[in-house]
Amino acid sequence: MPASFLSRKLPGLLTAACALAATLPGIAASAETAVLIPPPAQDAPAGVAQEKAVLAGGCFWGVQAVFQHVKGVSSAVSGYAGGQASTANYDTVSGGRSGHAEAVEITYDPAQVSYGQLLQIYFSVAHDPTQLNRQGPDTGTQYRSAVFPASDGQRQVAEAYIAQLNRAGVYGKPMATTIEPLKAFYRAEDYHQDYLVRHPYSMYIMVNDVPKVENLAKVFPARYQDKPVLVYP
Repeated sequence: MPASFLSRKLPGLLTAACALAATLPGIAASAETAVLIPPPAQDAPAGVAQEKAVLAGGCFWGVQAVFQHVKGVSSAVSGYAGGQASTANYDTVSGGRSGHAEAVEITYDPAQVSYGQLLQIYFSVAHDPTQLNRQGPDTGTQYRSAVFPASDGQRQVAEAYIAQLNRAGVYGKPMATTIEPLKAFYRAEDYHQDYLVRHPYSMYIMVNDVPKVENLAKVFPARYQDKPVLVYP
């Protein structure tokens, strides 16, 4: 499917998703809404070389799709973080006992988008950071909200931002996001990559993930790019 498919079809997909949610009991509640949050008071300095960020926030299909549409991001890959190499596969991780979270490794240009700005998108539109070990219809530790800093600088920014948002009470309840050491990132199976673009009419995608990309465009228009950066262009 061409990379431009999603940008052409997104408005129609969102309309279809909303209509579908309205007709199915319990489904409407699973589609997350954006939360307007302030930018981080503390951020990483702009660099000249590409950097990586690893973030987990529920099913990696939607998180990947969001960051594939962020300007300054050159790659967003679905995978696993938090556990061992021997358990970094979908069947094992889905059991909820591997220690892994479904995560996304984001490669970005810090001269175009900062680590703090990525976190702002992550906390605002990519997932609900107040949900403990779940996102929408998905439950288990593999769906936890977790930041895996790649450096001390990233850790400091994440810690300060979570504290800032909790003090401001922007969510009405404490955030459940954990900050965990990045032992390694393990790329997920090929069939998980670019999932939203390849399966735009999946009911799960339409209800849970298409609205996230639409929210990115609405809430962060200056950061949004129509054409996603795909793992397999």
